[in-house]
Amino acid sequence: MRARVARGLRVAMWAVLPGEVALVVCLVAGVRIPGAVLPAAEALVVGLLALEVYVMWPLYAARRRAGGTRREAGLAVVRAAVPVALRRLIVHEFRALHSLGLWTVRRRHRVPEGARPFSYTEPQTGIMWAFLFVSVVETVVLALVIPWPLVHAIVLVVDVYGIVIILALHAAAVTRPHLVGADGSLRLRYGALFDLRVPAAAIASARVERRFPDGGLVRVDEDGTLDLAVGSQTTVTVELTGPVEFVRPLGRHGGARTLRFHADDPRAVVAALTAPRPLTPERTAPSSPPAPPA
Repeated sequence: MRARVARGLRVAMWAVLPGEVALVVCLVAGVRIPGAVLPAAEALVVGLLALEVYVMWPLYAARRRAGGTRREAGLAVVRAAVPVALRRLIVHEFRALHSLGLWTVRRRHRVPEGARPFSYTEPQTGIMWAFLFVSVVETVVLALVIPWPLVHAIVLVVDVYGIVIILALHAAAVTRPHLVGADGSLRLRYGALFDLRVPAAAIASARVERRFPDGGLVRVDEDGTLDLAVGSQTTVTVELTGPVEFVRPLGRHGGARTLRFHADDPRAVVAALTAPRPLTPERTAPSSPPAPPA
C-alpha cells in the first residue's frame, strides 16, 4: 500500500511543483489571481508533503531501529523519495562546480602517477564559448528590458547561475581528461557526466578511426558498440576481449564490447594503449627446475 502511495506521490510532485513555480512567477509579475486559487494550491502542496512524511517515516524509523545513524537513515529516505535521474543531475552539478574550482587553479582531477592524460575538448570549445557569449548578451538585454525590480533580480540570478554552469561544464571536461594508466588500463571520461574504467587485460586492440555517429553524448548500438562522441565525432576505436559495464549519465546501466571515443590526439592515445609493457616479476622469474625422480 505504502509503495503504491509513494509511486503516486512522485508523479504528483512532478506535476504540482512546476505549477507552484508558475504560480509564484505570476504573483511576482503582478498577474491578478482569483482568491480561491492560492489557498487551494497551498493546501495541495501541504497535503502532498504530509503524505510524503506518512510514507517515508516508517523507512526512516526502520533504518534507525536496525542500527543506522541519522545520516544513513536520511540518505535511505532521500534515495526512496528522489528519482535516480534527479539525484544524479544534482551530483553532476556539484562535481561540475568543483571542477570549475580546479580549472581556476590549473589542476586536474585524479590523475595518478604514471598515467597519461589525453584531452577531448577541442571540438566543443568554440561551441561552449558561443553559448557563453549568447548567455551574457541575454543577461544584459533582460536586465535592461525587465521593469519590475523583483523579477529583474530573480532573472538576473538565474542567468548568472546559467553562465556559471556553462563554465563549469566546460571546466569539468578540461579537468577530467581520458587517462591511460602505466599498466595500459584506460579510463574514459566526459566531464562529470561519464566515467568508465577498462583494465589493461580487457583491451584487445586500438586504432585511429574517425567516425561521425548519430545521437547524443552516449550511444550504444545493438552490436554492443559504445560511442562517446564529442562534437558529434569519435576518433579512436578500442576492441575489448569481453563486455564491460558502464553507467549512463542519468543512471541507466549498459554494456559494450567496442568503445569509440574522441581524443584531440588520437594517435598518441593509440600509441599509449598499444605500447609494450614491462614484464611483471612473476613473468620474468625463471621457472623452477623439475624435482628429481624419487
